[in-house]
Amino acid sequence: MDRRALLALAPAAVGLLATTASASPTGGGGASAATYVRYPTITATSARPGGRRGVMTVETGVDVPDEALRLRAEQSAPRLRAAYAVVVQRNASQLLPGVPPNVDQISRELQAATDRVLGRTGARLLLGTIMIV
Repeated sequence: MDRRALLALAPAAVGLLATTASASPTGGGGASAATYVRYPTITATSARPGGRRGVMTVETGVDVPDEALRLRAEQSAPRLRAAYAVVVQRNASQLLPGVPPNVDQISRELQAATDRVLGRTGARLLLGTIMIV
């Protein structure tokens, strides 16, 4: 096959794919992306086997369908990150070496911190990865 002919068709194929992608309706993920607020990863130190120190990282975000509450969640991002950091630091410091973190407890405590900072319920906490390195 002639490479020049293939390269000549490449821009047309890219344009066709871009047109098809923009014309297709957004699926299940597109609607919820507008209600999702992502926060930076929270880190805290923890004990590891052998007496070494480790790092616990937690990825967080909130899903807020209510527009007014979403605006409040975006504006309260520093307060939410501070409240999340307290929860993660407390859980990491109480964690025994070699024991996995209790994800359910961390989730409950982070949801309670979210409700407390925002002043009411309606924002659903979403956890990404909880990892100890």
